[in-house]
Amino acid sequence: MSPAGKPLPETSTPSRFSRRGFLLGGIAVVGIAGMAGARWFNLDAKLQGSDLTAPAAQAAVEAGEILLVDIRRPDEWARSGIAQGAVPIDMRRPDFIDALLVQTAGRRDLPVALICARGVRSARMSAQLAAAGFTQILDVPEGMLGSGAGPGWVKRGLPLAQPD
Repeated sequence: MSPAGKPLPETSTPSRFSRRGFLLGGIAVVGIAGMAGARWFNLDAKLQGSDLTAPAAQAAVEAGEILLVDIRRPDEWARSGIAQGAVPIDMRRPDFIDALLVQTAGRRDLPVALICARGVRSARMSAQLAAAGFTQILDVPEGMLGSGAGPGWVKRGLPLAQPD
């Protein structure tokens, strides 16, 4: 109210989304969620050079040709089980390299294959092992649960074991 008792004119109007703005915002949210989902499920994963499919990893473990290491968390092992013949070592352990060296009897030249849920963490850990001097690192990019590289150990019906 003005000092004369008359109402003051409104200087601003409440902001509202236009239909176009709302639609564009919704499209942006869906696009971002789609990109995050594709990354989470590793949909663009592909087999490369020294990568193994889950069945090839199983055959190599059974033949004693590789050490398969499941680098997921203990709660993940409990939910899905671990690949039969795999050694579970949580990649978050501060002594991960030392624990792996115990499994390889101190040798960094033995073939070590890494498996995680969908191939994201195993690819990252492969680079860390190479930097630590391991020379034969293999990846199972489809992982236990599947990715763009394949359906995964569990969906393929490959044998599972329960963690200790």
